[in-house]
Amino acid sequence: QVQLVESGGGLVQAGGSLRLSCAASGRTFSRYAMGWFRQAPGKEREFIAAISWSGGVTDYADSVKGRFTISRDNAKNTVYLQMNSLKPEDTAVYYCAADYQALNVLRRGVSVYDGWGQGTQVTVSS
Repeated sequence: QVQLVESGGGLVQAGGSLRLSCAASGRTFSRYAMGWFRQAPGKEREFIAAISWSGGVTDYADSVKGRFTISRDNAKNTVYLQMNSLKPEDTAVYYCAADYQALNVLRRGVSVYDGWGQGTQVTVSS
């Protein structure tokens, strides 16, 4: 099992940028895909982006495609989410998680991910 800790959230104006980090500890010797999710108050947790273990394959939700970039540095056991052109609708708690079963394709379902941390708050003001 991998333990994940999200960081890098904060308050930013619309149009600004922010980079989130997800630090992993524990079973970091296993190959696994990573995903970023977000959850606003009263709403379901939604998929944002995913990346394969090698970093060679990525997937993005339509709502963030072209604005957000997911990347990872396995030597540092860290995955990142670069967020540009932020909008007020991006305001949410952001979480990262691991998918140990992804094979040829990345998956988007919340239920297939594990290792959820406490999340990091992102607030975008107008």
